[in-house]
Amino acid sequence: MARLANVHLFKGLEIDLIPFEARSNWRRFDPDEVLVDFDELSTDVYFLLSGEVRVLMRTASGREVILNEMKPGEVFGELAALDGIKRSANVTALTRGEACVMPAAVFKELLFANRPVAERLFCLMASRLRELNAKFMEQTVLDLRHRLYSELLRLSVPRGDKGIERVITPPPFHHIVAARIGCRREQITREFSMLTQEGLIERTRGALILRQPEVLKARVAEAMRADH
Repeated sequence: MARLANVHLFKGLEIDLIPFEARSNWRRFDPDEVLVDFDELSTDVYFLLSGEVRVLMRTASGREVILNEMKPGEVFGELAALDGIKRSANVTALTRGEACVMPAAVFKELLFANRPVAERLFCLMASRLRELNAKFMEQTVLDLRHRLYSELLRLSVPRGDKGIERVITPPPFHHIVAARIGCRREQITREFSMLTQEGLIERTRGALILRQPEVLKARVAEAMRADH
């Protein structure tokens, strides 16, 4: 069975991936290792088989903004493979892991020979673009507090059978949240304290629980309406 069969882009499709794997490389990485850096001319595509990575962008002033964290089954580097332009982001390992590194020519051959893969990639890229548009809108019209509410909702998942509650596991570090929404760690610490006092969030040993996510959603919606 092909090792790439569990990657989201290929999962469930009847495609012989082994010939493409044979023309790819396999890279093991350690925590804090840079897999892709800003302005690199490389065009390989990375399929994450194990481990987790963080995607960063850098502003003109040198400040780094976290775009995303990726888990096994995800793909990055496809833009450079398609257009040949220098890397627009940095991807750094958070844990040990392994990736399949596929040359751009092999990736494009796979893509263009298999319409279902191309359709999935287009949907993935559209989804990422929509998320970036949403974040851009929030950065433009929302203050820090409401950007924080929106980011907590985005990072969280439903908490099992606990009704309306949502959870972020593990609980995010304050400086990481700050880097995701473009502010200082001290501001996040202050906002978290206020949310805790209101009973809207609760931090446990292994998670951050959003006790009343509907309240946070309503506040964000109200702030969006107020801007208009």
